[in-house]
Amino acid sequence: MEQRVKSILASKYGQETAVFLFVMTIHLLKYDWVHHRSALALAGAFGYFLILYIHAQTNRFLLLPTLLVKRMPFEYIGGTIVLILLFSFGIHEYANYVLAKIPNSSPSYNKGFLYQAAGVTANLVIILGPIIMFKFYREQKRQQDEALLFNELQLQSLRSQLNPHFLFNTFNTLYGTSLQHPERTPDLIMKVSQLLRYQIESDSRQWVTLEEELEFINSYIQLEKERVGYRCNIAFDDKIKASDSYKIPPMLLIVFVENAFKHGTGTVENCFVTISMEIVDSKLVAKISNSIPQKKQQVISTKIGLQKTRERLDLLHGDNYKMEVDQQPECYTVSLELPLKKVASCHPCAVA
Repeated sequence: MEQRVKSILASKYGQETAVFLFVMTIHLLKYDWVHHRSALALAGAFGYFLILYIHAQTNRFLLLPTLLVKRMPFEYIGGTIVLILLFSFGIHEYANYVLAKIPNSSPSYNKGFLYQAAGVTANLVIILGPIIMFKFYREQKRQQDEALLFNELQLQSLRSQLNPHFLFNTFNTLYGTSLQHPERTPDLIMKVSQLLRYQIESDSRQWVTLEEELEFINSYIQLEKERVGYRCNIAFDDKIKASDSYKIPPMLLIVFVENAFKHGTGTVENCFVTISMEIVDSKLVAKISNSIPQKKQQVISTKIGLQKTRERLDLLHGDNYKMEVDQQPECYTVSLELPLKKVASCHPCAVA
């Protein structure tokens, strides 16, 4: 029921109805409608209220655009005064020549012109206030929805580019292993199939648990150990406990890990990849380092990984994250500090 009320109030027509009922209730209390003892008196009082409401709507649709669209405040003020005077005269005549002849009508209506003018002005403010407030709310919500939709489309576009990037690097790994150690290829194909299954399943999910993402990264590292572990020092220091308590966008960290292996394991001399991750104050702190060989081999690169991931981080976190790159003659390091969100309850995590 509560959700239905919120849905109605979020719509333009729901807001208009709420304003109408709100103002009518105030009018009812002000002029003591409970004292009207006949249907004719009630009809006359309701007609009085409609004149006030029509005046406010006339100002809204006829004069208010002059202020908001054409930026002409003095013309708006002049037009508002003229409109108040016209409707004050009209409602004064209505009260004296219509309501005064209805038995049992409230004596509050039978006042002078200045009283009626003050009432018309006060009702204009009471009616236009909520209407303008709701209009501003709808406009802000529309802009936010457009921004969210635009960001969502951009994120989908970036993910669609990063997924082939991951496939490209993974098949490069398979190709290299099949040439040097063909007997390991069947096991590696099985590991790759598991990685691809996670990639496909997570592609339709906005969030996954940090635990799932770390398991995926660990599987990828094990795959790379099969390929180059015999000649490179590979270390993954996972200090994260209770990683199922946090959620993270899928396939976000793998690009940094991929690049470390791709560019850091080209030769046997001083070859290393070091990865550490921990949670500090609800932030994921990650550090990925790799060696830079003095004699670099030719490395095929799509040159989209880090750039697209940085764009994705900008869309997801704005300025609320840190990404630092430190390139030394023999070592390349990426340091990340990403804010994490708590998982409410999700098994599996189609986290909202």
